[in-house]
Amino acid sequence: MTRTRLAVLASGGGTNLQAILEHFDRLGERRAGDVVLVASDRADAGALTRARARGITVETVAGGPGKPGVDLADVLERNDIEILALAGYLRFVPLDVVNRYAGRLVNVHPALLPAFGGPGMYGGRVHDAVLAAGVAVTGVTVHFVDEVYDRGRIIAQWPVPVVAGDDRDALAARVLRVEHVLYPRVVDAIAAGRITLASCAAGPLFSAPPDAEFTMLSRNDDCLAEAIDRALAG
Repeated sequence: MTRTRLAVLASGGGTNLQAILEHFDRLGERRAGDVVLVASDRADAGALTRARARGITVETVAGGPGKPGVDLADVLERNDIEILALAGYLRFVPLDVVNRYAGRLVNVHPALLPAFGGPGMYGGRVHDAVLAAGVAVTGVTVHFVDEVYDRGRIIAQWPVPVVAGDDRDALAARVLRVEHVLYPRVVDAIAAGRITLASCAAGPLFSAPPDAEFTMLSRNDDCLAEAIDRALAG
């Protein structure tokens, strides 16, 4: 079986990368893709350490003009990359790469876009903004990437409750739990061709049932995964 060749871009520790790799492990021969390249703008990124432990090719790419590292477009071409997944990558993806991978470039964001998105909105900054706004529900968005930050077509969204007394770390942990379940499944579906840019033209391809933000707190990860699988299949 010929599988889709995937690259993951990450600037940090690589927990979403790890989630993708472990999901593919569980799928075994049923997986639609293989992560064959992990690249980062930081030579000391934990994501690169995780990739090396798996025997995956790693590269440090230039984070901008004049920055050290190899050219991202060249690295992707050299490794015959078909789909590119951003996993906590904090640099703007060059427009030539965005255009070349239109419909094959995907990102996960720790809020329900278009809320709490845009330039400078990543990681803890997103959760701080959610808490400051006083909203009751935040969530996770998986979307295709275009030339505007966090404005590509939305593929999937899943809500996460904001609980009284939450601080940045507590909320981030709850959101990340959902990222680790949702994102790998969407990446595999894109690799399999089940999700395309065209299929999301009318809006998110799937979202959670209305009661999801209230039920997920009492669910273990297996139950959460089953709920997401049902939504993705439906």
